[in-house]
Amino acid sequence: MADSEENNSLFPIFILSMIALPLVPYTILKLFRAASKKTKCINCQCSDCSRSGKYRKSVLKRITSVSTCGNFTLVLLWVIMAILVYYIKHMNSEIQVFEPFSILGLESGASDSEIKKAYRRLSILYHPDKNPDPAAHKYFVESISKAYQALTDPISRENYEKYGHPDGRQGFQMGIALPQFLLNIDGASGGILLIWIVGVCILLPLVVAVVYLSRSSKYTGNYVKNDTLGAYFHLMKPSLAPSKVMEVFIKAAEFVEIPVRRSDDEPLQKLFMAVRSELSLDLKNIKKEQAKFWKQHPALVKTELLIQAHLTRETANLSPNLERDCKRVLELAPRLLEELIKMALIPRTNKGHGWLRPAIGVIELSQSIVQAVPLSARKAEGIAPFLQLPHFNDDIVKKITRKKVRTFQELQEMTIEERAELFSQVANFSAAEVQDVENVLKLIPSMTVEVTCGTEGEEAIQEGDIVTVQAWVTLKRANGLIGALPHAPNYPFPKEENFWCLLADTNSNSVWFSQKISFMDEAAAVSAASTAIEERMEVLGARSKETSAAIREAVEKVKNGCRLAMGKFLAPAEGNYNLTCYLLCDSWIGCDRKSSLKLKVLKRTRAGIRGGQITDGGSLPEDGIDEEEEVEEEEEEDIESEYSEDEEDNQDRNKKGLANGKVRETSGSESSGSDEE
Repeated sequence: MADSEENNSLFPIFILSMIALPLVPYTILKLFRAASKKTKCINCQCSDCSRSGKYRKSVLKRITSVSTCGNFTLVLLWVIMAILVYYIKHMNSEIQVFEPFSILGLESGASDSEIKKAYRRLSILYHPDKNPDPAAHKYFVESISKAYQALTDPISRENYEKYGHPDGRQGFQMGIALPQFLLNIDGASGGILLIWIVGVCILLPLVVAVVYLSRSSKYTGNYVKNDTLGAYFHLMKPSLAPSKVMEVFIKAAEFVEIPVRRSDDEPLQKLFMAVRSELSLDLKNIKKEQAKFWKQHPALVKTELLIQAHLTRETANLSPNLERDCKRVLELAPRLLEELIKMALIPRTNKGHGWLRPAIGVIELSQSIVQAVPLSARKAEGIAPFLQLPHFNDDIVKKITRKKVRTFQELQEMTIEERAELFSQVANFSAAEVQDVENVLKLIPSMTVEVTCGTEGEEAIQEGDIVTVQAWVTLKRANGLIGALPHAPNYPFPKEENFWCLLADTNSNSVWFSQKISFMDEAAAVSAASTAIEERMEVLGARSKETSAAIREAVEKVKNGCRLAMGKFLAPAEGNYNLTCYLLCDSWIGCDRKSSLKLKVLKRTRAGIRGGQITDGGSLPEDGIDEEEEVEEEEEEDIESEYSEDEEDNQDRNKKGLANGKVRETSGSESSGSDEE
């Protein structure tokens, strides 16, 4: 009986230990991260973003942010721990250790006469003949009589005084930390123990594994369905124009799951008429085009109309149900667009290159969705960047461009006083509205990139070499921030900036190297840069001091607002190649940059002797073009013109680099094959 009670008491202690071991250090780590989290405001402070409410720290939003599934589970586990501690403490007070002297009310070492007197006194109170209470009878038999017998027997008393137990030295005992009803093997509950073991040790892990595998078989690591990736892979084409990217984007399996209601038919018809000019419809055969449009899957039709409503800023006229569906579409958009970019950059050619043109089109669509700018505005030269500023519309842009401010770059180059005068006279902006525009202009990033390209440990590049690309991307803002959230009042969710570094050959529409860059997590950037530099120095055979110095220099650059993009590609056939390094932002319009890189690949010699150098001139040979992909000249001109208004001339670009690679940042109006000064 005592053993079963002891085993029963061990069960809550076991459960408490299993919960406390991971919970206590995890809670301490979570509190430490919360205390060390920076409180610097990194989101836009203009009136439009403030009215959007997505950054407002209201009481409801604070409760909602705290009441996440993880935090709720954390609090629940602490409540369970508190209940277990209280139960164990109360249980220990009920289960008393057998102390005969304490039961008789005597001190340890009392004489035989004192023991007999105490026994007689307690017998008068608890003996069944004197006290008919059943509890008194139980206490007298199990405690008083047992204690008297243990102390009056010389051997039992000697054992107690010597070993702490009337029966003498006690051997080592082991208990099972399970409830008492599971240990009653003699009764019918013996099968319960078997069920418990099978359930906990076999069925529970099996159920968890089945649920995990069933979910992982449908989704990728970025929580995108595998059906979506398959559709994107097959629909992606090398000559996919930016205007056609929308047709591929809406084919995601996640959008098919959006409910289609009969009550949405009439509002969608009205929405179609409002955004019809933004759809890719042939105006000559408008009736057939409309009929063809409505014959698509209803969920895809609804998705495209809701996205166009967001781009044209018509969401205020949507019904509550459509507005809720539109927010769901926009919530899914960032990770779907990221996967769509990866499908464009995934190696497709026999040389392992991705496609440039569709990648640029996807990033343009991402910019338009974040800033809520119609795709038609991007076709008009210089209008789209203005529309991302607060209080700007088409009429204000037309008025400002008439005052010799043709491009967004010219507006940024003006002084604060000149801009304030322009806005107040032409656009009739108030002082508060002018300040909103200035805050956004200070938030727009200014990007520079320094690219080097060469074979490690060699003087020149020969065909078939493993070429290392190293790009240092520097970000600066007028307000001094490095990582920040973009100004996007019409996008209903906080969105982090992401940048894509692409090394591409525009003539063959191929991307040789690509990498995603983020300026939000400095610690991760420091770790990645340190690892990349350390691996590179090991390949070069550098000493430990040189490696440490290179790592310190890289860490300092990262802390000053730089990020390292490094990768490798296989050197193509012999020839001169005019490459372009694109730096594209998925959130801002007009801050993209590109740099020209002229690469010379030598023919591999039989003896393996390396020689030659990179030249700043030379035409692109025909063998440097992928013969399997025929890219028309018209498409090539589109690639060049898509960013012609985004960048400024910079003739004095830094010419540092490896001996076998040289980079120069060019303006958007220059071609990638222009010669350096």
